[in-house]
Amino acid sequence: MIAGLLWVPATLLAASAQVARNGLQARLTREIGTLGATQVRFIYGLPFALLFWLASWLLIGTELPRMGATAIGYLLLGAVTQIAATALMLVAMAQRAFGVAYAYIKTEPILVALFGVLLLGDHLAPLAWIGILVATGGILLVSIDPRAWASLFHEWRPMAVGIASGAFFGLASVAYRGAIVAVESDSGLMRALSVLVAALVVQCVLLGLWLALFDRRAFTGSLRIWRESLGAGFLGALATAGWNSALSLTAAANVRTLGLIEMPIAALINRRVSGRALGMREWGGILLVAGGIALMMSQALG
Repeated sequence: MIAGLLWVPATLLAASAQVARNGLQARLTREIGTLGATQVRFIYGLPFALLFWLASWLLIGTELPRMGATAIGYLLLGAVTQIAATALMLVAMAQRAFGVAYAYIKTEPILVALFGVLLLGDHLAPLAWIGILVATGGILLVSIDPRAWASLFHEWRPMAVGIASGAFFGLASVAYRGAIVAVESDSGLMRALSVLVAALVVQCVLLGLWLALFDRRAFTGSLRIWRESLGAGFLGALATAGWNSALSLTAAANVRTLGLIEMPIAALINRRVSGRALGMREWGGILLVAGGIALMMSQALG
């Protein structure tokens, strides 16, 4: 029973690390552009991911994991869609206020649930679907003032970019779960970390080649500010290690819905930093997120 619950702390760790990493990446975007900041997540995350993999392999003492064609196919799909999702996320945050952009992106759990059913057969109970919808509604309430809803529908471009980012993040999560399940190893942690390392290698090569050929300024910029980028790389590797570890244990929709806890975390951190108290709308949204997560968890742990 305890082993079956390990995806919960892994998800909470991933969500917390992701909040911090997103803040660092958003600042880097202003210095080196969208693609340069996107590359930082991968190129500076790879050394830390390798350290995580090596330490786990030495501690666990298992045989080296093996990847067949199915695992590689899912891995490539996840790696490419994660690059697209990260770039679109940074574009959305540049076009719109952080909170509003984040709300668009966090339509992801609904899309994850749909992709999970279509690609992996990860079916959810009706109450879990209700929980996902309630939690997503809470995210929207926290992020967007109801008085601004009408104007948002006229700003279709940031909305489309944000939702597309969420869709690609969702597809990446499902693809990574498919790859993790398909890797041959006795250890779920080693399967998760092997997919993490392999995906980062693919992403570094693809994005590095693109930037070297078509945007050398962003490529050299990401190397020039290596000190600032190390923190984003470490947090990115830690977050993805947590996500992948959770995905090795349960359906992607469960993981990404619980991961919505990052929005209240971000709101509370922002309150502490800015000194601005949360209003009734923000608290109402946080309660909706908590209620939706509780509904989903009641089915996932039942």
